[in-house]
Amino acid sequence: MEQEKFSWRKRFRSFRFAGAGLRLVFKTEHNAWLHLAATLAVIFFAILFHVSATEGALLAVAIGLVWMAELFNTCIEKIMDFISKEKHPEIRLIKDISAGSVLVAAIISFVIGCLVFIPKIFN
Repeated sequence: MEQEKFSWRKRFRSFRFAGAGLRLVFKTEHNAWLHLAATLAVIFFAILFHVSATEGALLAVAIGLVWMAELFNTCIEKIMDFISKEKHPEIRLIKDISAGSVLVAAIISFVIGCLVFIPKIFN
């Protein structure tokens, strides 16, 4: 199989498609707005409390973890809805497990946030 030549135009187009995907998530997923509010709050408090570079990196990883989990969860839910609009116990299980991954990411991020911000609040 012959490999396609590199094209800057196609790379920029792929960013446009990714942006369209993010816009769709914000348009259709209410939890994305909650994640955005939490992201902005963390950034605000990171600036307010002058977090270190290491703390900032940990917060960035935590934020990215939650966003990645939410985006993958949304993809899985959309795929399951595409497969069947009817209620199926197996599809419900898949969707619940996928949603659980977002919860795990949020809990990990909350713990990281506490480890970074609680000492700064009490000092």
